[in-house]
Order: sequence, then structure tokens, then C-alpha cells
Amino acid sequence: MSVPAIKVENLGKQYILNHLSKERYTNLRDVIARRAKSIFSSDPKASSSKEEFWALQDISFELEPGARLGIIGRNGAGKSTLLKILSRITEPTNGRVTIEGRVASLLEVGTGFHPELSGRENIYLNGSILGMDKAEIRKKFDEIVAFAEVERFLDTPVKRYSSGMYVRLAFAVAAHLEPEILIVDEVLAVGDAAFQKKCLGKMRDVSGQGRTVIFVSHNMEAVQKLCTTGLLLHKGKLVTLGPIEQVTRKYMEGSDTGTALYDIPVPENKEKEYGFVHRIQVEDEKGNPVPEIPVGANWQIRVLFRLNRVTPSFVAGLGLVSYLDFPIRTSWSQPADTNAGEYEVLFKNDDLMLVSGQYKLVIGLSAEGKTFQYINELVTLSISEISTLTHNERIVNQESGLILNPMNITITPLK
Repeated sequence: MSVPAIKVENLGKQYILNHLSKERYTNLRDVIARRAKSIFSSDPKASSSKEEFWALQDISFELEPGARLGIIGRNGAGKSTLLKILSRITEPTNGRVTIEGRVASLLEVGTGFHPELSGRENIYLNGSILGMDKAEIRKKFDEIVAFAEVERFLDTPVKRYSSGMYVRLAFAVAAHLEPEILIVDEVLAVGDAAFQKKCLGKMRDVSGQGRTVIFVSHNMEAVQKLCTTGLLLHKGKLVTLGPIEQVTRKYMEGSDTGTALYDIPVPENKEKEYGFVHRIQVEDEKGNPVPEIPVGANWQIRVLFRLNRVTPSFVAGLGLVSYLDFPIRTSWSQPADTNAGEYEVLFKNDDLMLVSGQYKLVIGLSAEGKTFQYINELVTLSISEISTLTHNERIVNQESGLILNPMNITITPLK
């Protein structure tokens, strides 16, 4: 039996949160006076209160060499804290982590880089940190530079690099200097689509050489393409560990779904803008608000909004996105000069047949070709497993693809 590349046992990380008094001070004089009084005061209310916060609790799992693990969860679930512990950036409060081999981490733009040093010097610096000698680094040097596409700026201090150049070089160093374990956070989102694709391919190659990859991203499509195993965190606790398809599906099923009415918070600068959306409704084809739509049934989205003034070339748009963040469809109204007042726009679906699952709705309002309100990650369209189809009621899950619209199929006997 092989030795695990990573073994995590009953891991926990606690932080102490300081809460200041609710009283607010509006100028420096008041702040100084408050601090001076607190020196001579024995009143416990004068000091800040403290709260214990567990970012991680009772996390245990093992990874074999060559595993590709995707860690997913909402913001605040504890993903970055776990990566920092695995990268030895921070110590756990309790539990322990056993790691076999060198670890290369890319947790934020410029991790491990010295801003005053050139790209060339930082490559050698990072290699030394990983425990490699100069000959080993020199052997990989040309490959790193070619992958990062920074030849022209190799002798320029990295503090003058753009964020994209920074992350390209940082990833190239981390992936090519042969660490046994490669840890990559959401930082790849800084790069363009072509570079992200190249990075995913490189991480697959790394794992194919028997090295372990841990990847954190909110892009479910990228996670599913790269990883074979998933780990779902929620409020610092491990929810499930298993095949990546099952874990991502559980993550989406656990999202806030199954709602028909969405009251949208009014923007603070509502008077300055052209207008704003204040309610979105998910309805069946008869106009009844419903939390779920059966497979094969039609649905519509009703958006209630206000325009504060005459709005030239007003357009309302609706986007439909899969739970893997893959765009499915976008529809727009025809541009029209529109007066101030209360309005509703109805987006009626009458031809798109979706399989069961959760879909994200994106709503945008624009004027004169510029968007003045963009609503994303707030509204969900839930397609239930109940089917109105009669020809094949078993085709209701996303393993069959996202769209079930029938093709014109003809079966003809041959003589």
C-alpha cells in the first residue's frame, strides 16, 4: 500500500475576532480621547469584546500520489484557510497534517516573488525555496519562460508586471520545478481564457507524472475538467468527499434554490442611475409563481423595475447559465426610448427544453449600449425531475446533456 501524499487528521483552525464598541467616532480627536480614557478605565465595557471563530473543524482525509482534488464551497467555507495550512503558511489550532514531498503553492498573485527582483531572479529564488539546486533550475529555465510568455520582460523587476504576467510566471515556476504536490487557488482567474486552458492542461500533465494536484475554484466546469475527486466544505466543516461529479452536484443542490419570488435590494445610488430592478419572479407558463418547473414544461421570468427618467435605447436582457458556469442562452429586448415609470418585462420560454438541475439567471438593464444594472448569482431557475415528457421519462438528468429539444429523426428500413 502506497504512502499517502497528504494525510489530514482532525484538523481545526480557530481565529479570535475582536469586536469594537458600537459607538462611532467621526474625527481623530474623539478617537484619541477614547483611547486615553481606556488607559485609566477599569470598566470592562470600555474594551473590545472577543469572539472565537472556527474557520475549520474536524477535517480528515487522505490523498494518494497523483490525485487531482478539487476543493469547492461558498465564500467563507474555509477553502483558503485549508490551503494555507497545507502550504505551511499558517499553523492549525488542532489536528495534524502529514505531507510527503515538496509543496509548491500559488494562492495569490505573486506568491513567493520579491517585487524588486527581475523575473529571471525570481525563478531562481523560487526554485531555491523549493529546495532545488542551480543546475536543476537551469534545466527547466527555458521551459518556464516559454510557458509564461514573458521573454521580453525577463530582466524587468516583477513589480512592473501586470497581474496577468505575474500569475503566468508564478504558475509556470510552481508547475515546472517538479514539486510532488501542486496547490493552486482561484488565482488562475486572473489569466485570460487561453492561459487558463493551458494551465489546466499542465496540471493534468503534472498529476499524470504521479504528482498530486489540489485545485480551488468557483468555476465548476474547470474543476470537473481537471479533478477526479471533490471535497465540499461548508462553514468550515467537511460535507462530502468523493467523485467530482457527485460532489459538484451536491454543492449545487445545497445552494439556495427552489424560490419563486426574489426581492432585489435597491441600489444605494438609485436616484443617480437610470433605474433599478426591485423584484424577479419565476413562473409557469400560466403566470403562477412556482419554485420548480417540471422537465419539458414551459416557464417564464417576470422582472419588475423602475426607470427614474427618460431612458434612451433601453434594453432588458436575460441570460441562462448552467451550474458549471457555462452560458446557455442570452436574450434581449429591442432597443427603445422609454419614459420614467414602473415597468415589467416578461421573458417567455417556449422552445428551450432543459434537463433537471439548477440554473443561474442573469438579468441586465442597459441604456445607450451601456449596462446600468447587472444581477448575477441571485436568481435560480430550478428544473425538477418530474417530467411532462411522454416519449422517454428517464431522460431527466444532466448526464444526458443540458438541452432535450428533439431533433427531426427518421428511421427508414433498408431493402
